[in-house]
Amino acid sequence: MNDETAVFTFDTTHHALWAEEVAGEAGIPVEVIPAPPAAQARCSLALATLPGDVARLAEELRAGGVPFALFG
Repeated sequence: MNDETAVFTFDTTHHALWAEEVAGEAGIPVEVIPAPPAAQARCSLALATLPGDVARLAEELRAGGVPFALFG
């Protein structure tokens, strides 16, 4: 992923890995990355995805009960 990605942050590592699993099951490409320091996320992991997949991923995470925040 690069600078043209959207970043999802999480409160726990469990939530980040759960989100990665949900994304994979939905066929949404994501990459686990270090959470940006400016995000002040409680978990050091984040997910990056393409801007065109943000709404779909957010919907899948909400449907799956995965708490998240969007950074940026």
